[in-house]
Amino acid sequence: MLADLYRPSLALLTDLYQVTMAYGYWKAGVHRREAVFHLFFRERPFRGGYTVACGLGVAIEYLERLRFDEADLAYLAGLRGADGGPLFEKAFLNFLRDMPLEIDIDAVPEGTVVFPHEPLVRVRGPIISSQLLETPLLTLLGFPTLVATKAARVVQAARGEPVLEFGLRRAQGIDGALSASRAAYIGGCAGTSNLLAGQILGIPVRGTHAHSWVMCFDDELEAFYAYARAMPNNCVFLVDTYDTLEGVRRAVEVGRWLRSQGHELLGVRLDSGDLAYLSIQARKILDEAGFSQTVIFASSDLDEHLIESLKQQRATIAAWGVGTKLATAYDDPALGCVYKLSAVREPGGPWKDRLKLSEQAVKISNPGHLQVRRYLRNGEAVADAIYDEQHPLPEACVIVDPADPTRRKAVPRGAIGEDLLVPIVRNGKRVYDVPTLEETRRRVQQQLALFHNGIRRLVNPHRYPAGLEQGLFDRKTEIILKLRGLRG
Repeated sequence: MLADLYRPSLALLTDLYQVTMAYGYWKAGVHRREAVFHLFFRERPFRGGYTVACGLGVAIEYLERLRFDEADLAYLAGLRGADGGPLFEKAFLNFLRDMPLEIDIDAVPEGTVVFPHEPLVRVRGPIISSQLLETPLLTLLGFPTLVATKAARVVQAARGEPVLEFGLRRAQGIDGALSASRAAYIGGCAGTSNLLAGQILGIPVRGTHAHSWVMCFDDELEAFYAYARAMPNNCVFLVDTYDTLEGVRRAVEVGRWLRSQGHELLGVRLDSGDLAYLSIQARKILDEAGFSQTVIFASSDLDEHLIESLKQQRATIAAWGVGTKLATAYDDPALGCVYKLSAVREPGGPWKDRLKLSEQAVKISNPGHLQVRRYLRNGEAVADAIYDEQHPLPEACVIVDPADPTRRKAVPRGAIGEDLLVPIVRNGKRVYDVPTLEETRRRVQQQLALFHNGIRRLVNPHRYPAGLEQGLFDRKTEIILKLRGLRG
């Protein structure tokens, strides 16, 4: 996707302070020091019970193309400090030009269901290159994860009926729109209105006409006939430009003409008004006229909560166009991903834990080489343990809630563990076969099926047990006490 939109180099898709830190590491002679970073989020988006990881495929593409080209270096050479002198010396820029990406990356595959504080990505390697990945990884994974999660919730509310992503016109720019279309498709949407996403990503595209089409003609019936003559194999009429139910009756009249020409009226779309009432009345009109196979589509600022409400009202809508609330992650527009240093060492030396303190317990980071083990019993996910790969997991594993240390859970006996982070890059080279979008879509559904209905509930979901393995929690506590001067 990136290669279709941007010039070869995206090395400057980062914040200035990442490059100034890289320069500082280089000047201090510690740029070869090894480091471990983790990317994770702290809060559940949409007040939901689960989150769908997304964006890794594009991040891998970014990593494989990452290099500072001559235009990048010329731009950096032109930056000035407060004294008017160059911000970076030429020798450092030459170093960036030739810097190998000698890093190892592990990540959860796209489409995996994840929870707060669990690392989505682990980066290990020289601190200078690991640091430079912070901003791009955050931007490439955070927003898509939000949209994929929102899409999964909307699709869940639709109960198997197709959901189409219609958010291009309200999305956050070109790349925001493409990221949203890709993530929404992964999350379960059946297609998109975004033609560029269809061309670049192979996502099915859908769409018919807008109100302006109807308003262009002297009356609605003339507009429907004109559209039917132009596109007899794509007739879904927008019927609420004037009087919605009269619009349905006119769609039926044109539908009869379509049948005489060997085509069918595929559907009518409702975009305003009382969607429950109007859909029920429209269904009666269509059925009585012999158009029982004609689908009623709905749009109009839909989200999972409105769709669920319409279902409860027995609306006869069978397909859903969801735009603004999906493509912008409208009610929770930032996941709040962070990228924290958790261990350092001199090359070949012992690892030293690192931890960020805070007055807010939720913002205290976790030390070590973190991995997530998901425990399954009888085909159902029962608990996730965040643990340090440098320390073996005990057979009788106890999980501590990072937000409330008094909440603890012993992993049920007989549960089988599976690690979520898998190798993606080794020594700068990709070792992972990136799944297709279709494979990733299937993974989302397979993952969601592992969790009981209470966790997937849209409102007030059950809190899934995910937290720190007790040994890691105890070590973290020791480090906190030492940093605060409470223990020698």
